[in-house]
Amino acid sequence: MLNSLDLPKSPADTRVVVAMSGGVDSSVVAGLLAQEGYDVIGITLQLYDAGEAATRAGSCCAGQDIYDARQAAETIGIPHYVLDYEARFREAVIDPFAESYLAGETPIPCVACNQTVKFRDLLATARELGADALATGHYIDSRAEGAHRRLRRPVDLDRDQSYFLYATTQEQVDFLRFPLGRLTKPQTRAIAERLGLSVAAKPDSQDICFVAKGRYSDIIEKLKPGAGEAGDIVHLDGRRLGRHAGILHYTIGQRRGIGVAAGEPLYVVALEPETNRVLVGPREALETRRVALRDLNWIGGAPVEALLGDGREVWVKVRSARPPAAARLVEDGEGGVAVELADSEIGVAPGQACVIYDGAGAGASVLGGGIIRRPQTPAVSVRDAPPARASSAA
Repeated sequence: MLNSLDLPKSPADTRVVVAMSGGVDSSVVAGLLAQEGYDVIGITLQLYDAGEAATRAGSCCAGQDIYDARQAAETIGIPHYVLDYEARFREAVIDPFAESYLAGETPIPCVACNQTVKFRDLLATARELGADALATGHYIDSRAEGAHRRLRRPVDLDRDQSYFLYATTQEQVDFLRFPLGRLTKPQTRAIAERLGLSVAAKPDSQDICFVAKGRYSDIIEKLKPGAGEAGDIVHLDGRRLGRHAGILHYTIGQRRGIGVAAGEPLYVVALEPETNRVLVGPREALETRRVALRDLNWIGGAPVEALLGDGREVWVKVRSARPPAAARLVEDGEGGVAVELADSEIGVAPGQACVIYDGAGAGASVLGGGIIRRPQTPAVSVRDAPPARASSAA
């Protein structure tokens, strides 16, 4: 007979490591499993030097959050350990984040963190502790289907975190458990209140955990001194409109803060790290219907080749905040996979993830996904362009 985690032992004989970030979600997971009689061990990862984030609302995995996790474990009555993963986190997440930004991409460090530090390193630690499963507070469902488990979109689509978990391998999926996949956030907070957890009303983590106040450029300039090299801001028609202080200050689709004055609304449509140019143009220049992928991770059961070019509809998310959109999978002409969108998307940025599903609603399976490759840069010539005009902050 299976227990509630689909494991063939009684809860008392089933050891579960819970990744406790110090927030309400992971604390509730630990509390629920302990209440069911599982042998629960809480582990919190120290991922970066807390500094300003030690008391910053909306941070995680440092400072106050470690204290909150420890306090939650004490309330629940389970052992709790803090592991110093700072060096691993910097090597696997922070450094690649900076390199990606300097290459003109808009990376997602949360994907890399789940793929490496949490679901590779922490999962290995859980196995060393004799655990039968590693549980987290992510809002994603996991269900046994045949010999393996499948990831599915959760009941609470407003909290859906499947976009950040597409890179999980099948081996990891089989070992992981996500007890909140069939709960809503209000239900989770109500359980926290019932369990007497002090984090019941704690705000959710916001932005990137190691970036204070959302200033990505600050962390990049700290890691890569001199990275903010000045260059030209160029219109798609070839006009040089002004100068910028480094492409790391810009992202695809950006409208405000470009730093030039013009008689039309302008958007960042491309970044050229090789020429250090920021290319701007009208909103329609951001429209994309075809997205080529790299580093594809496929966990959809049937091989991806079965879907290539057969016209079968899939659903994709090209940004975390966007709902899934209809699409189909095709070959990219270079032996890889591309996505053809049924309707164009605005501001698709290289470095972001494209996650593929077999449906759009709650319970839809995560088939896999990949990183959006840098699209072909629009042809721009500045050879005969007029000189830059005086610019002002937009």
